[in-house]
Amino acid sequence: MSESLTNEHGVEIFTRRIFRWDEVDTVHWDDDGLDAQIVTGEHMHLIRATYAPGSTYEMHSHPHEQFSLLLTGRILLTVGDETREIGPGDGWYAAGNVPHGGQIIGDETAVFIDVYSPATHWILDILAGGKKLPPVGSVD
Repeated sequence: MSESLTNEHGVEIFTRRIFRWDEVDTVHWDDDGLDAQIVTGEHMHLIRATYAPGSTYEMHSHPHEQFSLLLTGRILLTVGDETREIGPGDGWYAAGNVPHGGQIIGDETAVFIDVYSPATHWILDILAGGKKLPPVGSVD
């Protein structure tokens, strides 16, 4: 039996070196059209988010850095004071406390990968409780 490892913030570290997303638990919110999966390392979280066509990636902010890469679908995305339509292969960066979010447009599911740093409990608590993303200006 292996002992679980935690990072400096007390978050359990994902111990697999190679994985498939179908091996990672999924959190689902029916009212938001969102599925999310997360793995955590020593210093960052990796999240796979799936939004249904026509759903909203709520405008929100958080004190953590975020890089994201859109794999499928299209989003009318706002980060700070910039709004653009993006498609597969496009990405975005939201520095800490910068508002970001958007509308899933078209008929295709939007799937994107987020990398958050540092790896603290804030996003785990949101996923575990089925809570909404923190609203713009919150300091969670």
